[in-house]
Amino acid sequence: MSTLLVHHPIFLQHATPEGHPECPDRIRAIDRALEEERFHGLEREAARSVDLAAILRVHPQDYVDQLREASPEEGLIFLDGDTAMGPKSLDAALYACGAATLAVDEVMTGKVKNAFCALRPPGHHAEARRAMGFCLFNNAAVAARHAQAVHGAERVAIVDFDVHHGNGTQDIFWSDPSVLYASTHQSPLFPGTGTAAEQGVGNIVNVPLHAGDDGLVFREAMESEVLPRVAAFHPDLLVISAGFDAHIRDPLGEMRLTEADFAWITERLMEIAARRCAGRVVSVLEGGYDLTALARSVATHVATLMTA
Repeated sequence: MSTLLVHHPIFLQHATPEGHPECPDRIRAIDRALEEERFHGLEREAARSVDLAAILRVHPQDYVDQLREASPEEGLIFLDGDTAMGPKSLDAALYACGAATLAVDEVMTGKVKNAFCALRPPGHHAEARRAMGFCLFNNAAVAARHAQAVHGAERVAIVDFDVHHGNGTQDIFWSDPSVLYASTHQSPLFPGTGTAAEQGVGNIVNVPLHAGDDGLVFREAMESEVLPRVAAFHPDLLVISAGFDAHIRDPLGEMRLTEADFAWITERLMEIAARRCAGRVVSVLEGGYDLTALARSVATHVATLMTA
């Protein structure tokens, strides 16, 4: 079985202000990187707009309606100081969730071994009723709930190595022992959540790291705190919130990871998935704002997924 890349041109149409770090060039950089010859063996599928039912397992109808009403016919509107919507932003967000659910479908039915979704807007800051941090809908959460509702997954683990804490994913699953959320992230940093004391009902694992921490610190945190908890959880599916802004080049964080660290954590998560859930991994893009570092990191991540 192979690795699936889920993508769609609409992700280029989500407009943000000039100079905004979460920009269409992120997808262009990834597309160029994944056109290299070593990626010719990737399965590739176009995302589809998500079924509303999949959104409503995570976000209530009134929140969806608020986003529809806010969506501009032209220009940009701001949901907060960081989070903008243009005329195609809501469509892109619906396709982002659709990419995640399509990846889950293909992985859970055994058509592919694992999948990476090259999507935007990202999702892990979106709470059930609140858009923030560049995020409208929570793609990883939608993927997890879809796996449970449609494919009978009893337990889903979400591992988030973005430099920012995924407050939205934590909020959504705070009281749900059927989903494990584990995050390494720089602290203090936006959004200000993610202390080790935030544990939900025992299903939340936060490992705050610090500005200047490098790959050795990151790997030790994963080895000692996150990976044992994921393995012990025995998930039926492993979802990765794949943010690459802990890279040393990234302008929004101050950690010092490199492509080798992203390859390492991808390998380790794949090893757990091979032992616990028949290798089933769905990875969704979160952050990463230096275009060179993002392209190289995604290429390394996807190349590692392809070794399964």
